[in-house]
Amino acid sequence: MTGIVKFSLTRSLLGVFEEDATAISNYMNQLYQAMHRIYDAQNELSAATHLTSKLLKEYEKQRFPLGGDDEVMSSTLQQFSKVIDELSSCHAVLSTQLADAMMFPITQFKERDLKEILTLKEVFQIASNDHDAAINRYSRLSKKRENDKVKYEVTEDVYTSRKKQHQTMMHYFCALNTLQYKKKIALLEPLLGYMQAQISFFKMGSENLSEQLEEFLANIGTSVQNVRREMDSDVETMQQTIEDLEVASDPLYMPDPDPTKFPVNRNLTRKAGYLNARNKTGLVSSTWDRQFYFTQGGNLMSQARGDVAGGLAMDIDNCSVMAVDCEDRRYCFQITSFDGKKSSILQAESKKDHEEWICTINNISKQIYLSENPEETAARVNQSALEAVTPSPSFQQRHESLRPAGQSRPPTARTSSSGSLGSESTNLAALSLDSLVAPDTPIQFDIISPVCEDLPGQAKTSGQGGRRTNPFGESGGSTKSETEDSILHQLFIVRFLGSMEVKSDDHPDVVYETMRQILAARAIHNIFRMTESHLLVTCDCLKLIDPQTQVTRLTFPLPCVVLYATHQENKRLFGFVLRTSGGRSESNLSSVCYIFESNNEGEKICDSVGLAKQIALHAELDRRASEKQKEIERVKEKQQKELNKQKQIEKDLEEQSRLIAASSRTNQASSEGQFVVLSSSQSEESDLGEEGKKRESEA
Repeated sequence: MTGIVKFSLTRSLLGVFEEDATAISNYMNQLYQAMHRIYDAQNELSAATHLTSKLLKEYEKQRFPLGGDDEVMSSTLQQFSKVIDELSSCHAVLSTQLADAMMFPITQFKERDLKEILTLKEVFQIASNDHDAAINRYSRLSKKRENDKVKYEVTEDVYTSRKKQHQTMMHYFCALNTLQYKKKIALLEPLLGYMQAQISFFKMGSENLSEQLEEFLANIGTSVQNVRREMDSDVETMQQTIEDLEVASDPLYMPDPDPTKFPVNRNLTRKAGYLNARNKTGLVSSTWDRQFYFTQGGNLMSQARGDVAGGLAMDIDNCSVMAVDCEDRRYCFQITSFDGKKSSILQAESKKDHEEWICTINNISKQIYLSENPEETAARVNQSALEAVTPSPSFQQRHESLRPAGQSRPPTARTSSSGSLGSESTNLAALSLDSLVAPDTPIQFDIISPVCEDLPGQAKTSGQGGRRTNPFGESGGSTKSETEDSILHQLFIVRFLGSMEVKSDDHPDVVYETMRQILAARAIHNIFRMTESHLLVTCDCLKLIDPQTQVTRLTFPLPCVVLYATHQENKRLFGFVLRTSGGRSESNLSSVCYIFESNNEGEKICDSVGLAKQIALHAELDRRASEKQKEIERVKEKQQKELNKQKQIEKDLEEQSRLIAASSRTNQASSEGQFVVLSSSQSEESDLGEEGKKRESEA
């Protein structure tokens, strides 16, 4: 806010000083014309002196914006007007004395001092325009096709124009300040010279001028000398100040200052400065406008040049801000409102401003500015995040010293939507950091496909990453999609924040702790980019789909999703725990928590996942019931086959018994002495009957 006040105060004071200079110029022109009449027309000396007296009397009616000592000056000029009115009857004035004593000082003030103010004003305006043009050329530097020579020329141009503008501005301000002293001198010296010329010319000092008037004139002369000495002293001080400022401000003329000399302040809750705003002019074309932006509470304000006050650009309470790649411009970032309906892309002048704007808007989005000491609160929050974050090998090093021995839990708040397949913990206070997050856990900020254990009826996720998926379940060819038969199809816009392995998956505090660590790591390591995707929720799986190409980036089998929850305060944040195989631990199963940001739809997404799991559970129960019924039918069919086989065996045994009985009767007849001649076929049947009888006896 200090920068905003200084900027507005400087502009306001400059306008007041310029208005005062115009008023002085108008008044001095009138006084010059009056004195010129005295000099030009000796015959009209009486009338010109009367007009001068009249103008001096009207000085108290003038309204000079910087007339701090108008009462003293008015009383002095009133006394002069009385004396001049008495001397207006004198019609013979020596023109030489008038030219030297009266016309020369006021002419110098008019031709030299006032014209100097006008010239400096024009030079200052030209320097400001040159600086704006240099800044625009520097902002249009391409980051894709960098040319060192062009970049050096443009940077040098910015340095030269900024230095020229600053120097011209300081000299202009010095001239405006000095004008206040010169105004008094230009008013008093001609009048003093005029009076002395009158006394000398008419030799009427002893007759027309009293000792009291002489004493008054002497006092006025002394006052003029004092004012001149005071002016010289102030001019010398201002010149020294200008030299000191030029030396101290030299590094600030560079558009991208050295970060080692000017470190980034991440604890700001107020910031002001010039930004380039992108405005779309067509489907693919856009323009960039440079405006002055400043924060005011939870609002981002903008003020164009020439505007009296700033206007609301965006409400940044609970907003999201992230660095973006925008065409060929550097240092761009995007602000999205809390409801996701409004977004704005802005470009900072330097890397330092770029990071400070993002950190400031992040602090304001968390409503830190409402606290009693906003900057101390922001510093405390950032320090707590620095101490609490668990480092990741993805940053190519592990800061073991930053890992705390324990972390106290925040007060438990109500979760609007959460689900779990495991049992909930009975003692929430007993949960610690080590019981929620695996030690030395890396934080992954890029999307990596999970490795989930193979489940019955669930296809493997490998090989699906490059296939184009229609998020609305419509058939795109002769081959049906695996989600085409799903009852539930819901699509959400999400941004991936990060993932990390966790030790527990039986309580929502696991998701809260993971959110805290991932957000803290992003803030500490200045990771503001997020991958935007479409999250498709079906009864079989969760899919992350590329919004541009409709290619499936990642598939999460729904049976592997064992826990899901939204943030306790920021409902745009949600996460879920995926139980996977082949984790970091020695056991076969491990749990990974994925954290996302949505457009204020975290509760809806969790409700949708819960509905999908309920539908999948009912479908699984129906499938098991169907399989059980089929198993019963298969058992009945098998029993029926066994029964039929037993009946066939009994039938065969009856047939064999009949044949054995017939064979017994034949043998009895042969034993009584009767001989029967058997044919070959009958002999074979008899042999078969005997063999059947043997098998029956064995059985």
